[in-house]
Amino acid sequence: MTIHRLHSYALGHWHAGTGSPALLISAIDGTPVAEATSGGLDMAAMLAHAHHRGGPALRALTFHERASLLKALAQALTARKEELYALSVLTGATRADSWIDIDGGIGTLFVYASKGKRELPNETFLVDGAVEGLSRNGTFLGQHVRVPREGASVQINAFNFPVWGMLEKLAPAILGGMPVIAKPATATAYLAEKAARIIVESGILPEGAFQFVAGSTGDLLDHLTSQDMVGFTGSLATSTRLQANANILKNAVPFTAERDSLNCSILAPDIEPGSPDFDIFIKEVAREMTVKAGQKCTAIRRILLPASRMEAVQAALSKRLAGVAVGDPRLETTRMGPLASLDQRADVRAQIARLRAECDIVWGDPEAGGLSGVDAVKGAFVTPMLLAARDPRAAERPHDTEAFGPAATLLAYADLDEAVTLARKGDGSLAGSLVTRDPDMARRVVFGAGAFHGRLLILNADCAAESTGHGSPMPHLVHGGPGRAGGGEELGGIRAVMHHMQRVALQGSPAMLTALTKSYVKGTPEPVSPAHPFRLAFEELVPGQSFHSPERIITLEDIEHFAHFTGDTFYAHMDEEAVKGHPFFPGRVAHGYLLLAFAAGLFVEPKRGPVLANYGLDNLRFLKPVQPGESIRVRLTVKSKSPRNAAYGEVRWDVEITTGTGETAATYDLLTMNAYAETAATAAE
Repeated sequence: MTIHRLHSYALGHWHAGTGSPALLISAIDGTPVAEATSGGLDMAAMLAHAHHRGGPALRALTFHERASLLKALAQALTARKEELYALSVLTGATRADSWIDIDGGIGTLFVYASKGKRELPNETFLVDGAVEGLSRNGTFLGQHVRVPREGASVQINAFNFPVWGMLEKLAPAILGGMPVIAKPATATAYLAEKAARIIVESGILPEGAFQFVAGSTGDLLDHLTSQDMVGFTGSLATSTRLQANANILKNAVPFTAERDSLNCSILAPDIEPGSPDFDIFIKEVAREMTVKAGQKCTAIRRILLPASRMEAVQAALSKRLAGVAVGDPRLETTRMGPLASLDQRADVRAQIARLRAECDIVWGDPEAGGLSGVDAVKGAFVTPMLLAARDPRAAERPHDTEAFGPAATLLAYADLDEAVTLARKGDGSLAGSLVTRDPDMARRVVFGAGAFHGRLLILNADCAAESTGHGSPMPHLVHGGPGRAGGGEELGGIRAVMHHMQRVALQGSPAMLTALTKSYVKGTPEPVSPAHPFRLAFEELVPGQSFHSPERIITLEDIEHFAHFTGDTFYAHMDEEAVKGHPFFPGRVAHGYLLLAFAAGLFVEPKRGPVLANYGLDNLRFLKPVQPGESIRVRLTVKSKSPRNAAYGEVRWDVEITTGTGETAATYDLLTMNAYAETAATAAE
């Protein structure tokens, strides 16, 4: 029988690999699925290809252009996702399990594509934070920026999520401008290879932006430079071995690890058996034990509950687990399939044996006894396994031993303080959860154990229906955890993109920083504006172009009219007696929003022109109250601009309202959509 050999994609071509391959088998019945070897691959050449072809091509694109690549990739994968589902079942995944991996991975691409367009500028770099004053007269300033690293992101993924694991790392790297070399775990690499083929065949990414290794990384890590980085998901043992690579240490190569995690879920003392929240807890724990056959880095391993609830929780969980149909994942009736491989089954059994030194199995059988309709010898099947610590206070194994399968341990606590102590004993986890209705209890757990967790879910009936659950990392929030969990961070929205960029501290004059960052810095000499900035098309605007308005005197009649017209009759505007002795107001003062309204009247150019819409204000601050009889004037300055499409772009304006004595009364950023000259001319016709 001819066995399909997986290929690596390197230097623009697919390679079968040489040497003795590893045999990849079906988790269902042990039949061969594929073989894989990376023998013969020139890892140094792959890295150079990423450095010299993929990197420059990506860095030449803006964030918005890279975001468009991610969206197109997501669409290409969506169009062929049934090919992925057909292979996913061989890993032991049910259709629901595969949805998390396949559609979850594709969804992550869509999220980063959206965030790239909405939260990042249409630029190749990112201004990071506010300008820092470094001198008395403001002629010497500092500004942080982020620029793409000029290396490759080497991404080593785990066997349990072959698609999601690859895509959740790829998305922020590509958006950040770094080419990717992806290496999946060999056991399920046939599914990752199919996803890689779809990516390559789509032709969406520039050459060198994506390469794929089916098999060992060989000496790849020995060639990494200080510009490269490694993203790893897997075991603690493998992580520490890779991080100890002499070349990684020598070049201080950033290494993000997401690894073993003894996550806990806590039932708070306020939750009574039989209540809706109690049922939510039982459902959540059982789901986390059995989804993906418990092969999730975020799965619940430690179940912390009041000692008085032990009998009720054990009975309810046992009943729930008894209803989980374990079997062939190709069948619609199956709710839990096998583990990913026979090696994985052997490891789970070994860890269960270690746990049994301090715990009893109260439900399930690591030998898969009693299962029907499956080959319990050739298939990697086990049942869900619920254990209970015989002495929760003294037990150590539940806090240092992970059976990476459908297994969790009950640990009773005397009070909430002891629950916090037990939660901390995992020495760092990716995710924890707490079921409670009491905000004070939630506060005690969050601030008592938060330093030991990467993410905490506070769950009850108020949010359960829409909750994504204890074990679901979301692209918007960080995925990582301290200590045993690896100390790294993945995802987290734009935070993950920034991991792939270098923060650079710039120092110089206001004019130089404005020129470098394309964002106006106060103190920069104003360029000559041929007309009111609102009359200039998007492409004609230059950061620093300003309009200085005439003055307007704020009268008492203005204030009172505004108060009655809007209904804002706050005493500081209307009652001189009430405002006496006030710590902020010297007497009756103008409304802050009156100042904004009058400011608009001072700088708006009323005729139809390139300004299409005002869609918001950012960073509004009222700095000095304005009293009746005082005057105001406005400086309107082009701060920065970002193209949105071929017709228009976003303009950010720096607005400063000053009094007649030159004091700043208010500052804010005004956001408008401005047309290009051709669009504005067409609209005028």
